[in-house]
Amino acid sequence: MTVLREGNLELRLPRAASGRKFDEGAHGMSHCMKAVDFIVEFPDRIMFIEVKDPDDPAAAGHPNSADFLQDLQSGKIDNALALKFRDSFLYEWAADRLEKPVHYLVLLAAKSLDAAMLLSRTDSLKEQLPYDGPSGGIWKRRLAERCAVLNIEAWNRHLPDIPVIRLGT
Repeated sequence: MTVLREGNLELRLPRAASGRKFDEGAHGMSHCMKAVDFIVEFPDRIMFIEVKDPDDPAAAGHPNSADFLQDLQSGKIDNALALKFRDSFLYEWAADRLEKPVHYLVLLAAKSLDAAMLLSRTDSLKEQLPYDGPSGGIWKRRLAERCAVLNIEAWNRHLPDIPVIRLGT
């Protein structure tokens, strides 16, 4: 089993999947491209995973955690999340590694986010990607076959094969 870690969050991948850390300069283009945290490959799909953890105990009381949630609720974060996806997609496309459908999942580890907020952020992110492409149907496929913004509870409910665990709690 492969384990991917971001801060004190762990994602445990099933045997059928392989994953790698992609951000923090691992792709060698951080001077001009944004990157998702992880790229996970399954036999039938590729997942781009971005993790944001404003509930991280190490960030408790840190002014940036409150600012992040305010920026999230206002929609300011959506553009940054879309850029991470697009740059990662472009990088992987240029490396000729996108032969499978791509899913973009954003894990927002914030208990305060309810289902309505997660759905609203998902819809907004789809608009920013652009998820469905231009009107008129000229695109033959989507950039992402699936796009979702999930908190830990929703993630573990919808993706039980890739559980997220908070360490040290």
